[in-house]
Amino acid sequence: MPLVTDSQGSTGLTGSEIDIEQDHLAALYAEVDDLRAQAVASGREEAPFWQAESARLEAAEHGLCFGRLDLLDGRRVYVGRLGLFRDGQDEPLLLDWRAPAARPFYTATPVAPDGVRRRRRITTRGRKVVALDDELLDAALAEDHLVGDAALLAALTEDRTGRMRDIVTTLQAEQDRIVRDEDPGVLVVQGGPGTGKTAVALHRLAYLLYVSPNLRARGVLVVGPSRLFLDYIGQVLPGLGEHTVVTATIADLVPGVVATRPETDALKGAAEMADRVADAVRARVSTPEEAVEFEFERQTLRLDPQIWRAAVRTARKAGLPHNQARLVFQREIVTTLVRRQIESMEAVVLSEDGEALDGGSVDGRLGEADLRALAAAGVVVGPGDQDGPRTLLDDADTALLRDTLSADDRVQAALDAVWPSLSSEDVVADLVGTREWSVADVPLLDEAAALIDGGQATATFGHVVVDEAQELSAMAWRMLMRRCPAKSMTVVGDLAQTGDLAGASSWDGVLRPHLGERWRRTELTVNYRTPAEIMTATADLLAAHHPGLRPPRSVRRTGEPPWRLRADLAELPRIIAHLAGTWADGQMAVIAPPSLVGKPPEMTDPVVTLTARQAKGLEFDSVLIVDPAAILAGPLGHNDLYVAMTRATRRLGVVHPGLPPAELDGIKEAQDIP
Repeated sequence: MPLVTDSQGSTGLTGSEIDIEQDHLAALYAEVDDLRAQAVASGREEAPFWQAESARLEAAEHGLCFGRLDLLDGRRVYVGRLGLFRDGQDEPLLLDWRAPAARPFYTATPVAPDGVRRRRRITTRGRKVVALDDELLDAALAEDHLVGDAALLAALTEDRTGRMRDIVTTLQAEQDRIVRDEDPGVLVVQGGPGTGKTAVALHRLAYLLYVSPNLRARGVLVVGPSRLFLDYIGQVLPGLGEHTVVTATIADLVPGVVATRPETDALKGAAEMADRVADAVRARVSTPEEAVEFEFERQTLRLDPQIWRAAVRTARKAGLPHNQARLVFQREIVTTLVRRQIESMEAVVLSEDGEALDGGSVDGRLGEADLRALAAAGVVVGPGDQDGPRTLLDDADTALLRDTLSADDRVQAALDAVWPSLSSEDVVADLVGTREWSVADVPLLDEAAALIDGGQATATFGHVVVDEAQELSAMAWRMLMRRCPAKSMTVVGDLAQTGDLAGASSWDGVLRPHLGERWRRTELTVNYRTPAEIMTATADLLAAHHPGLRPPRSVRRTGEPPWRLRADLAELPRIIAHLAGTWADGQMAVIAPPSLVGKPPEMTDPVVTLTARQAKGLEFDSVLIVDPAAILAGPLGHNDLYVAMTRATRRLGVVHPGLPPAELDGIKEAQDIP
């Protein structure tokens, strides 16, 4: 049977093996169908739970079961996208890939078989088994071993569709170790091109949700570099059974703000901007240099500068955001005004005709002379202790006076002149000189909102995944740290691919200000995507701009070396049309300088045109780089070119209108379109 393969030379596989697996798969789908019917029938009673259950079952429809472990003790364990159990049975029908017992499927090797005799990978199409791949874990086999190499290489060479696939069937031991890392805190995963950083981060998130179900209630967030990227990875988590994850770019994280300009700015991203924003907020409080007078109830109220300054000091000591501290300031001033009004009213007792009856006591309270004068005026003072002095106004009168003063337009205007209510948009607009926000302005708006109202509209999350994290500015990191009070993050990136001047040059530099030593770093070292021929072609570029960088080791070769062609850009349409035909066995990307790229592409098209920044984190079967010199001319153009050169899984071509940059001299020149 040609559909049955054996990557380690085992014998005895026949068509009946596929029949056995088909029968088991049919039983699994029958169980899923029963659960789905139950979810539909029960949905009206417990809608949220059963809607989530229906979504989970729907996501597992494709590739429900993808593996089998034959253990040394004689047991047989099936591994898939979710766990299925039958009532009354201890052994699962299907083991969730995240369960501890499933780990040997990803980590067992001939040297360390972990109780496994044979690992079988099951390839399905719909609900049909179409191929099997068996590995006998014999210690006599080579130590340098890729787990499930036949299935892995098949996945790597499969045509791209413009949407990322999960790697749950082909996780390697190096990747699995990171996926199952349950330690709290911030884990940084540094990895070069093609090492599976994104997939590892998303699978780790799915794993954490599996082992810590309460994490769902606290919320999880995935931050990506662009909406293109988030759309590209959008199918991965649902395919792993997770539907409750929020995805966003940095620009999406401030509600109600639309960044109309994509440009970033190194100065705006610098950590010093936090002080500038704080200074701008603080400067909005302006204490008067002279006494302030205003009319209230036919009286002139006067407050000297020291009164205003004392109220401002008291409000600042409260440690509250600006708009909340403003209420403390107003309370202090109004309290002073109320006290003065009471003193004024109680120091002079008036008859019904408004005639002063008594000058009052020195302490501003009613003495015996006052009580006699009030009685003579027909004012009845309530019963109570007659031995000591008493006030004219009770607590209700005082509260009414306070409310009246607070609501008075002239009083409120005087208060606002000293300590106005602020919005983050007003503060940042004054700071940057425009209300047309760029992506770099969004962290500034968030910083201002935190200072002004404590970020009350800000959602927080129990865990945050940050992809292409090397692109984040210091201000963006401050913004993310506010989103994750628990400081639980999976941070993935490659410092050699930093394209933003405000981005990271070291992980310690961006994380230490927030975490000190409370973060860990690990590394992915194997390149599964980029063929060795293409990685070799990046050697001159890395030597010129990243000497000492050790690129990840490629696991395969394609036999198709990269090429470059000198051609005028006017010939570009003809070249692309030709290559679209000869490279039609997969998706092709044309990566060019921003000046040659129009609107964002539809990522499922067979040919897409984008910039190196837009291509970050994506992969394609074939890549054509246009005008590499113009790409290199960007602020961090060498990193952008490195990104562009490492997106392909099969082929790489370069078209340059003039002499090639020195970094590409080592690529073989073609005389015409290959």
